[in-house]
Amino acid sequence: MKRLLIIILFSQIVFSQSVSDQLDKSVKEMMSTPNALSANLSFYVSDENGNLVYEYNGSKGLSTASTQKIFTSAAALETLGKNYQFKTTASYSGKISNGNLDGDLYIASNGDPTLGTWRYENYKPENFKQQLLEAIKKAGIKKISGNLIVDDSYFDFQSTPGGWPWNDLGNYYGAGTFGVNWRENQFDININGNQFKSFSYDLESINWINELKTGGSSDQSLIFTAPHSETAMINGMLPAGKVTTVSGSTPNPPMQLAVEITKLLEDNSISISGKTTTYYNEKITGKTVSKAPIQNKIFEYKSPTLDKIIYWFLRKSINLYGETLIKTMAKEKRNNPNFETGVDVLKDFWKSKGINPAMINFADGSGLSPQNYVSAKAQVQALLYAKKQSWFDAFYEGFPTQNGIKMKSGTIKDSKSFAGYQTSKNGKNYIFSIILNNYQGGSIGNALFKVLDNLK
Repeated sequence: MKRLLIIILFSQIVFSQSVSDQLDKSVKEMMSTPNALSANLSFYVSDENGNLVYEYNGSKGLSTASTQKIFTSAAALETLGKNYQFKTTASYSGKISNGNLDGDLYIASNGDPTLGTWRYENYKPENFKQQLLEAIKKAGIKKISGNLIVDDSYFDFQSTPGGWPWNDLGNYYGAGTFGVNWRENQFDININGNQFKSFSYDLESINWINELKTGGSSDQSLIFTAPHSETAMINGMLPAGKVTTVSGSTPNPPMQLAVEITKLLEDNSISISGKTTTYYNEKITGKTVSKAPIQNKIFEYKSPTLDKIIYWFLRKSINLYGETLIKTMAKEKRNNPNFETGVDVLKDFWKSKGINPAMINFADGSGLSPQNYVSAKAQVQALLYAKKQSWFDAFYEGFPTQNGIKMKSGTIKDSKSFAGYQTSKNGKNYIFSIILNNYQGGSIGNALFKVLDNLK
């Protein structure tokens, strides 16, 4: 029996050495190519018990792109709980008499990033608007003598992290997070060649500068919008003679929702004598409005649970969700919902789990900022920690399967990362992270796939 155990142990050591040797060979081949002349690599592989299998600059901090979401999603699941739900409410000031609301109607939220989303059954824009309309009617409101105010004050005014590149902000993946979000703060434009044909919904008060050109065979366009701005630009190139759908980020989602609710009420013969506005719109003009009253609440709308949100956050890499989550954790833990506090909360969370803070230099919650610097070893440590937690199933479910491996990917210019879990054909369980920066030319994804194939 003792001899058998020695043989098994020896075979495991030989197998581990074999995998390590194969990984080292593949890494050296990749890093010796002309495409990797000025590249940096951080790579770390462990077994399921955290024992090192292979590393190459494992502690080196590099730009992670969207594998940053691993840290945010795991911290949110533990900090907020997998059953956490965001809430959106309607309330009023003044009084209701004979069908007339002598006061203001308020819509407020604690930053629900799924409000008006299309991803979840029973949570689409029309579901929310219909439920809100029914609540207003049930309250006996037939006329509003005051204003309709969307109270977007739950988060601070800054909707996007300071480190995000300007040419990302106006595109759908660069949508910021507001105290009230709507339709994932995204709109779509159907464009034939370089001519606008239709929008997914009417954008409120946006003046467009169209500098599109036609040519090529793929979408090479960029949308530029800024939070609270009424000017938007699109440039670049789209194929001629075909309709292409291009997605952008809504400049003022709270105001967009306010306008849509006003139209909904008017279409149902509920008039509003005052103006349609938001808390921050008034602040921009130097005016003030009261925040939504806690009393006189007539409606409460809950988001999908956090485990469902994390699924889409990881599966489709929705940056809006990540920035909302770090602001939410900042609000819940320190009552200060801004990006700086959120990043500090995230870093302190992982420091408390034993990760060296020098290896987790976070700049946001989603990974879009090129100022994020994280090491492959730190990502593996986070993945190992998650694997031992009660919420792991919800976390793991969100990981896409790519190249036959369950892993999250990240992509920014000339950089790529993968991190996840893999069981080899020999039944060995691996946890890994690989981050490659400044790899120029060629297919960076395929180069990394070739390395990771050794874990299969």
